Amino acid sequence: MELNVSTLGFSEVNEQMRQTADQEITLNGCIGQRFLAAGTSGKYVKINGIAGNALGAYLNGTVIETSGNAQDAVGDTMNAGEIIVHGNIGDAAGYAMRGGKIFVQGNAGYRAGIHMKAYKEKVPVMVIGGRTGSFLAEYQAGGIIIVLGLTESGKPIVSNFPCTGMHGGKLYLRSDCEGIHFPHQVHKRKATAEDLAEIRSFVEEFCEHFGGSADEILNAEFTVVMPDSGNPYKQMYVAN
Repeated sequence: MELNVSTLGFSEVNEQMRQTADQEITLNGCIGQRFLAAGTSGKYVKINGIAGNALGAYLNGTVIETSGNAQDAVGDTMNAGEIIVHGNIGDAAGYAMRGGKIFVQGNAGYRAGIHMKAYKEKVPVMVIGGRTGSFLAEYQAGGIIIVLGLTESGKPIVSNFPCTGMHGGKLYLRSDCEGIHFPHQVHKRKATAEDLAEIRSFVEEFCEHFGGSADEILNAEFTVVMPDSGNPYKQMYVAN
């Protein structure tokens, strides 16, 4: 199905997508509609234009691909599926994300990966091609975040206060992270060959979507950041 959405509200767009039996859907003329493809499964949705807030919220297996930027809360609480953004994204991407993958060609705003979590076989993954704003991986509880720093901005790969409250998961930064301050409840180290092997398939998928060479991207120094304790908030409580 191909649909011109330039004069439609988000509820009308989503209703038409729910009603069609077509597995492949193209939305033309998107002008910032919110909640596109929220909660859907089993479809491929191509978006031409700019997607609004909460693109793919509660996604449950659908693949969404945009031709341009997306706004805040991409993949909010998504459970499964894939979101591929050929551009930049706003704040709070992957909020409480618990499964699936998000691939972003450009930069991300503040609080990417906030409250990301994992459960049993579900391990969410977010790959950012450029840099991110402040509070990256805030309260991260699980999953994998990879930031590649491929955009030529002259700025650090992440802005202020990364990993605040982080208590699970892993963060991979394609940088030596000199001059970047991390909180005391996490530790950072130079990535090993085993670490890079863990993320190779995700970098290869990134290159399949946006071009580039995984070998060249991985042939650089990466920093791995993880929680320093299985219970970083233990000191906040009085023992019985």
